[in-house]
Amino acid sequence: MRFEWFVARRYLRSPYRPAVLRLVTLFSVLGVAAGVATLVVALAMNTGFRETLEDRLLGVTPHVSLTRPGAGGIRDYDALARKLAQIPYVRSATPAVYQTVLLSFGGEARGVVAKGVEPEQEKRFDEALRRVVEGGADFSQDAEGVDAVLVGKQMAAEWKVKPGDYVTLTSPQGRLTPFGLIPRARRFRVTGVFDSGFYDYDENWCFVSLAAAQNLSGVNDAVNVIEFRLARPDRAEEAARQIESGAGPGYAARTWTEENRALFRALRLEKLVTAIFVGLITFVAGLNILVVLSMTVTDKARDIAVLAAMGAQRAQIRRVFLWQGVTVGAVGTLAGLLLGYAFAWTAGAHHLIPLDPQVYSVAYVPFHPSGWDGAGITVVAMGISICATIVPARSAAKLLPVEILRYE
Repeated sequence: MRFEWFVARRYLRSPYRPAVLRLVTLFSVLGVAAGVATLVVALAMNTGFRETLEDRLLGVTPHVSLTRPGAGGIRDYDALARKLAQIPYVRSATPAVYQTVLLSFGGEARGVVAKGVEPEQEKRFDEALRRVVEGGADFSQDAEGVDAVLVGKQMAAEWKVKPGDYVTLTSPQGRLTPFGLIPRARRFRVTGVFDSGFYDYDENWCFVSLAAAQNLSGVNDAVNVIEFRLARPDRAEEAARQIESGAGPGYAARTWTEENRALFRALRLEKLVTAIFVGLITFVAGLNILVVLSMTVTDKARDIAVLAAMGAQRAQIRRVFLWQGVTVGAVGTLAGLLLGYAFAWTAGAHHLIPLDPQVYSVAYVPFHPSGWDGAGITVVAMGISICATIVPARSAAKLLPVEILRYE
């Protein structure tokens, strides 16, 4: 065992230390542990929100959307989709029609987004159509030729809509008659209720067949977007450039990150601010370590003088106090990591903290602890602990034995 570590351990474990010194040492360990645990939980919560929102967005939204602004839609969409589906990373290219319509049921009406899709293609890649909680993802017409519509879980719960009910969708893109412009209205039969996991989608979206959406909007054999799902969503920027180039002039491609740029920018900024402000707890704990070591230097001044008189070098005395500070920081950091990861894992696995999905889009606080975050927290906490030991350690090394032992 090295001399420096032996002396540092004896100082830390000595039963003859003053009570106030033992108390401040305990507070230093608790302060480091509290700061590290809080930072682990805060970053795990931020990472959980970001990853949960990403997963749910990627499950119900396309990775790349191709549109043709100002051209009245895309008419040769089948041939164009087959052509662009050959681009690397593209798993599917599906046409769709989006329009805002007025949904009426039971004497009430509200604006919703109606998405017209090719049912068989959409079922393979859209998570919403694979999470049908009532009825089924059936887009076939009934015996009277009425088209089908799938509504979100929140909408169905608020309006008491269930499979088999009939609703009316009214498009603002009306038809011109001798009596003026009359909105297009069509009757639809509810065949299923989906649960996408996203409150906004479940509250304000519905799905109809592509043909029904085209008839409702009055635009035959045209779509307003071709949606692409990729094998590598993280390569969306590269794929979007190739899609836009392959489509030709007049087309514009947008990625899922561009569509939700403000959301993820806010989450990144929140993570940075959280790390800075919560990290101040660890910084304050580092000041406690500085106080502990300064008090130890004062209390053990005679011992330091004796060690120096017996031949201990200044570097050895300095390392004695460095070992004390590192030990306090290491114990606090390890305890904080264990507490933080244990709480984050338990709260994430058992959904201990509920949320209002109308505000946060998820029904509980998601915790996704990251090993990289833990490594970064450990480096910062130990760095603060080591920096806090430098001044007291140097002061101990500079003590002159003759001045301290003169009156002993």
